[in-house]
Amino acid sequence: MKTKQSIIAIVASLCTAFLVVIACSDNGLNASGIKLFALCSIIAFLIQWICFIPSWLFHSEKFFDLVGSATYLTITIVALIAVPEIDTRSVLLGLMVCTWGLRLGAFLFARVKAVGHDVRFDLMKYNFTWFLMTWTIQGLWVVLTTSAALSAITSSSQKSFGWIGTIGVIIWLLGFIIEIVSDEQKRKFRLNTENQNSFINSGLWAWSQHPNYFGEILLWIGVSIVALPVLSGWQYVSFISPIFVFVLLTKISGVPMLNSAAKKRWGNDPEFQKYKESTPVLFLRPPRRQSSLNS
Repeated sequence: MKTKQSIIAIVASLCTAFLVVIACSDNGLNASGIKLFALCSIIAFLIQWICFIPSWLFHSEKFFDLVGSATYLTITIVALIAVPEIDTRSVLLGLMVCTWGLRLGAFLFARVKAVGHDVRFDLMKYNFTWFLMTWTIQGLWVVLTTSAALSAITSSSQKSFGWIGTIGVIIWLLGFIIEIVSDEQKRKFRLNTENQNSFINSGLWAWSQHPNYFGEILLWIGVSIVALPVLSGWQYVSFISPIFVFVLLTKISGVPMLNSAAKKRWGNDPEFQKYKESTPVLFLRPPRRQSSLNS
């Protein structure tokens, strides 16, 4: 990527974060004279830039995902500590975000450590502005993804948890389970040396080409639903959280990249073509019976 494009992306990321911070700080609590949502967002970007320095010096991407996960935990814990009174909603939102962050960070770090490197960074880690852009975008990713949870935790209003919150927790739990199960199924599939040159089409992967992404989108929808009752005014902008996750995973970094790589490996494989035609890209659907496929 050219230097100019990277700089434009960095500026765009910061401008987007600034607008979201302004909106989500509406009706929000202050901490030391600054809106608490804004403080958490600043911390998110500072963590990325500080960790970028040694990563650039050693041209290493091994701690990228781990830092992202740690950032989720850090700003969520800061918000919970800084608010004068913690209610049930805030505690549950904090647990939901931190549990997801811990699980995903550990999973991705272990995967990169086992493989030895992350192919996404093979070129960019030797390009200063491109690499810096990636770390900056991770800061934006954290701010946008946690926007609904942080808006609720830092909100000046509190309400009883109620049935809306319960529905949100159930949706989050369902998404979390789907993501864990599908990731574990793929991990075990790859450990089998007989599957070295094969694609996974069993378990939840027979129901969806990307069940882990479906689970992640679902759990952030759950977080937003839990946050909903205490949001007001411009804070509703925080519902960009699940929308951002959906667009990111289906249009930018997730599905397109994996589909491109899969097409290069198995594009001419009749079984892979059949799998692509009969299996939903994202949403879960029971596998079609063989007879219906042949009809």
